[in-house]
Amino acid sequence: MDIKQYMEQLGQRARKASRGMAKADTATRNRALTLIADAIEREADALRAANKLDMEAAAANGLEPALLDRLALSDKAIATMVEGLRQIVALPDPIGEISGLKFRPTGIQVGQMRVPLGVIGIIYESRPNVTVDAAGLCIKSGNATILRGGSEAIHCNRALAILVKQGLQGAGLPEDGVQVVDTTDRAAVGALITMPQYVDVIVPRGGKSLIARLMAEATVPMIKHLDGICHVYIDDKADLKKAVDIGFNAKCHRYGTCNTMETLLVARSIAPQVLPELAKLYATKEVELRVDAEAAALLQGYPHLSAATEEDWSTEYLAAILAVKIVADVDEAMEHIERYSSKHTEAIITEDHSVAMRFLREVDSSSVMINASTRFADGFEYGLGAEIGISNDKLHARGPVGLEGLTSLKYVVFGHGEVRQ
Repeated sequence: MDIKQYMEQLGQRARKASRGMAKADTATRNRALTLIADAIEREADALRAANKLDMEAAAANGLEPALLDRLALSDKAIATMVEGLRQIVALPDPIGEISGLKFRPTGIQVGQMRVPLGVIGIIYESRPNVTVDAAGLCIKSGNATILRGGSEAIHCNRALAILVKQGLQGAGLPEDGVQVVDTTDRAAVGALITMPQYVDVIVPRGGKSLIARLMAEATVPMIKHLDGICHVYIDDKADLKKAVDIGFNAKCHRYGTCNTMETLLVARSIAPQVLPELAKLYATKEVELRVDAEAAALLQGYPHLSAATEEDWSTEYLAAILAVKIVADVDEAMEHIERYSSKHTEAIITEDHSVAMRFLREVDSSSVMINASTRFADGFEYGLGAEIGISNDKLHARGPVGLEGLTSLKYVVFGHGEVRQ
């Protein structure tokens, strides 16, 4: 297969399909989503069988446990995909919405209309659910998309691609509105990110090495995040039960996700009460704690303890490892976050409203939370139906990227025969 020629063909078909996707009405796009959701439910056994092939191959190739976890397509994951599609159906359609209309002294009326971005290229690793989430959001927002999943999920992604195409055809939408790259050759990624004539934006979802490569090589604009170095700060005015529950969940609910806590910051005055309690829970999951000297003194005897290095404060582990630091107060916590955070998600646990509001205002991340686990930083949990990714950037889209993040605005003008004087 000539990869460059193959990708050019995908790009040409996507560009052509994007016009049909953009002009389709809401009912047609929702019909496609409903048909895809029904097909996933109906073909659940076939999807599990395809996923089994992927899991066996990945295990044989020594894929890390965190990535195996992402790859697995459980009954719950299938149900979540279906529910996500149906939530997207229920969401208001942003396309064609006109806002900010105002009359100018000349008599013209000026506003902005929300429109699709066009063709979106999505590059991701492991998770087959991303194929459905991405396809669903692109369909609803009137975009065409080219999906390049990880080689480890090729069987499942091929099976899902068939169901998506059937849904598009059943609704009368262009079948090339969603295309899954049917090769595991890494050269396909290089081609996709250098086709600005066909692709309007790239959304990468994957590890640091993938994002770094794309940042160096892409000639197509990107919506991206590089790391998920998320912090939880337990304030001296924290409720102990909330602190323990959230501190445990934010780390141990799942290790291999970008919204998992990687650094725990604890106010000095509350540390003797909360850290030993958390350590007992972490021990049940064999979490390694990499701690500063103060925390080490409080946690003597903890079975999985090591001294934190400078590198630990800026590491996304995606594993059962947690960096722990004791700080004086919220100011020192925010200074630490400012220095080491990847601007993804940070949380404060406190009952002091004024301190909580300072944290919200002053912490410069895409999601900032009060008394909640960082694991909620997710498009599904935010009510977006699903997400196409999370952006740490400040331009265009920030945080979980849902429907509006996949659109742009154009100015529209209503006149009555006015001419400029």
